[in-house]
Amino acid sequence: MKKKPLISVIITYYKKKDFIKRTLKSIFSQTYKNFEVIFVFDEDDTEDIEYLKLLLIKFKKKKIIINKKNLGVAKSRNLAIKNSKGKYLAFIDADDIWKKNKLSKQLNFMEKNSYYFSFTSYTVIDEKDKILKQIKVNSDANYSNLIKSNFIGLSTVMINKKEIPNLNFPNLSTQEDFGLWLKLARKGFKLKHLNQTLSFWRDCKNSLSSSTFIKLKDAFKLYYIYEKKNLTSSFFSVLILSYNKLIKYFN
Repeated sequence: MKKKPLISVIITYYKKKDFIKRTLKSIFSQTYKNFEVIFVFDEDDTEDIEYLKLLLIKFKKKKIIINKKNLGVAKSRNLAIKNSKGKYLAFIDADDIWKKNKLSKQLNFMEKNSYYFSFTSYTVIDEKDKILKQIKVNSDANYSNLIKSNFIGLSTVMINKKEIPNLNFPNLSTQEDFGLWLKLARKGFKLKHLNQTLSFWRDCKNSLSSSTFIKLKDAFKLYYIYEKKNLTSSFFSVLILSYNKLIKYFN
């Protein structure tokens, strides 16, 4: 019988105590069991550490990394990737939720078709788990359609680390996942979509990713520094990204 591949579940923690128990429960409840959890604690205040260790005690395969100081989500994820042992990586934010068959369905989709990168549709929920809307993905991502709108949700992504090595998120406060997806698309990797809704993305009003100014600033840095566009093109790209974000929000 073919051995089931190990999946490394990457999760970084910063001020998500109200939601982390629900998130970890959704990981623990997965029908696919051959996974490890790489958990990065990224707060200066260490008050939550013992509570989190108690929540994580039920996971047999795990590595808990405690940053000496706040490094930010990009550096923390890169540290987690470096310490991962799995053939596959699956990312989840510390306030998001997976359906119990998320890993099994996505892994089967990738193994059956020999895909190295996949993402899915997802449901948007509020801080009280109320469903706000559905985000459906109907096409694969390539550089030309992705540069205009980041329609890949981080907590829906699974990557074959063996086939896509040297993964690194750009050092941005937000848009760091968008930056990695663009880099992979630019290099010619196929970013394949599985048109099933397997994750819940939580829209938290006080989260860093909800800050419009920070997101606009990071989007400009992404286009100008990492995608090497000129000033005019970078500004224009930010406008297109913002417009498409609004369209997606109100649809």
